[in-house]
Amino acid sequence: QVQLVESGGGLVQPGGSLRLSCAASRLIFNDFAMVWYRQVPGKQRELVARINSGGTTNYVDDVKGRFTISRDNAKKTAYLQMNTLKPEDTAVYYCNAALEIGRFYFGTEYWGQGTQVTVSS
Repeated sequence: QVQLVESGGGLVQPGGSLRLSCAASRLIFNDFAMVWYRQVPGKQRELVARINSGGTTNYVDDVKGRFTISRDNAKKTAYLQMNTLKPEDTAVYYCNAALEIGRFYFGTEYWGQGTQVTVSS
């Protein structure tokens, strides 16, 4: 079945950077939008960034100017470059593949296991 594997998380100081990766297998990668979510204990899952098959990107306001989502279709991998990290960015980050139908996106059950990002001094 489809498998997504996140990696790249870790412990960094405020102001630091991390680059998360989401590698896909058994997926027609080019047909899907790739989406990064994050979740902290006791809070709802939050959509962080999305990139569609045409390269159009969207970001939650809190990360605009700091995070960049990208994709490498040949490698079937999506990335999230996170700069100027803040303690508020601490969360488990997950990737998801979403179907694109026109302007609409439909999340699938294709999820990775998550990678922990901790921003602390």
